[in-house]
Amino acid sequence: MFTKKSYPDYWNQYADSFANGLPSLVKDNKFVILDTETTGFDVKKDRILSIGVLVLQRQTIQPKLAFELFLKQEHFNTETVKIHGILKKGKKVRTTELDALKQTLKTLESAVLVAHHTAYDVAMLNNALRRIGLPKLKNKTLDTSILYAKTLSRTKQEESKGHITLDDLAKTYDISQKDRHTALGDAYITAIAFLRIVEKLKPVTLNQLLKRNGLFKLW
Repeated sequence: MFTKKSYPDYWNQYADSFANGLPSLVKDNKFVILDTETTGFDVKKDRILSIGVLVLQRQTIQPKLAFELFLKQEHFNTETVKIHGILKKGKKVRTTELDALKQTLKTLESAVLVAHHTAYDVAMLNNALRRIGLPKLKNKTLDTSILYAKTLSRTKQEESKGHITLDDLAKTYDISQKDRHTALGDAYITAIAFLRIVEKLKPVTLNQLLKRNGLFKLW
């Protein structure tokens, strides 16, 4: 466990990356598209099984910066295996939660975090950070489910009742679901959908985009 006076260098470097703020224009920002697969949907009890990350710069996916991490499992839920297919003893190379957080924080430096139903992924990461005595994430965040709703007519928004799935986005934008329910596969769908949504909303500044996203409540 870390104390405030002894935060590790990797956290300090991450936190310091936001000291001068973010670029004002959307096109100048780095967006990190993130997805987590977990043992369940209880943010207080469940744990992260895998993290998938893609980086967007200049409205382009950076393939060399993409990664998918599988974490060593101390918790296991046979029911959710039916969804994500991650076995407790599989052939995937596993990393510790701490090392996974280190790599993720490095990529999240000076970035806007984007996910589908962002509050859940952020809550899972914040709880993992809390377990080792670190503060919450400092990134500005965007949620593709909220942003996508802003592209719909008022009638369509009411019909969706605020429940927009990643499958809905994949269908709307004709995105392959070949790797659906893998962290990197879902991050890819989210990234392509995010690019299409931004094209439609046409925000010039980051503040305009953040305002379209609105506020959401974290777990």
